[in-house]
Amino acid sequence: MRQPLFDLSGRVAVVAGGTTGLGRAMALGLAAAGADVVSSARRPQEVEKAAAEIEALGRRSLRVVSDVLDRPSIQALHDAVIKAFGKVDILVNAAGITLKSAVLETTEAEWSRIIATNLTGTLRACQIFGATMARAGYGRIINIGSVTSVFGYAGLAPYCASRGGVKQLTMSLADDWGPHGITVNCLAPGWFKTQQNAVLYEDKEWVQYLCDRIPLKRPGQPLDLDGAVVFLASDASAYITGQTLLVDGGITTGSTRAAVARK
Repeated sequence: MRQPLFDLSGRVAVVAGGTTGLGRAMALGLAAAGADVVSSARRPQEVEKAAAEIEALGRRSLRVVSDVLDRPSIQALHDAVIKAFGKVDILVNAAGITLKSAVLETTEAEWSRIIATNLTGTLRACQIFGATMARAGYGRIINIGSVTSVFGYAGLAPYCASRGGVKQLTMSLADDWGPHGITVNCLAPGWFKTQQNAVLYEDKEWVQYLCDRIPLKRPGQPLDLDGAVVFLASDASAYITGQTLLVDGGITTGSTRAAVARK
């Protein structure tokens, strides 16, 4: 009997950067769809909280602290998952940082930190988990990009560069690993308010400017990503790889609010 396309029962997922913000929301979305989920990040208290939330949904989890800047910690996360569950089916790379700064005021240290976290950290996790997936002949890798993977925004040069790199990395890995039964896709959220970018939303004029350009007239909410992440993690997307799925309320249509002529 064919398994329902969106059912993740029996699957094991790892979400790097999955204890807060959009990473946490996606981890819970995967668990709600039936997967056992390990959400890992740097802060032990957040790791504990995320595991408890996943277990409250009736799924299995682990409490493993890791940092995408530290390769041995990502390897230790991988090894703990394999020891506990015997496999890993799904990897979501959600760890990321941002900075709002004029490009002429951005230091090389700030640039390097963002690239190292958002882009190199994604590569690091893909290498470690992808090797095991390739041996198993199956895997779903979901790299988290952004609307800035395809658009540039003033004041966000390092972030845009890192997320554009994630998009390009995704396509290369899809080409490399397709023969091994691994799909690699980029899930690109639009403007979602999170702890990471909360400072941007303190500017009410900017928020209005933003909403004027979103056809759905609002920033994204964490639950808006549930369907997309489950789709890319499931057999429903078995023939989709190397793609960037924008979940952005339509902002990349280039919409602007126009005055309506009235008679």
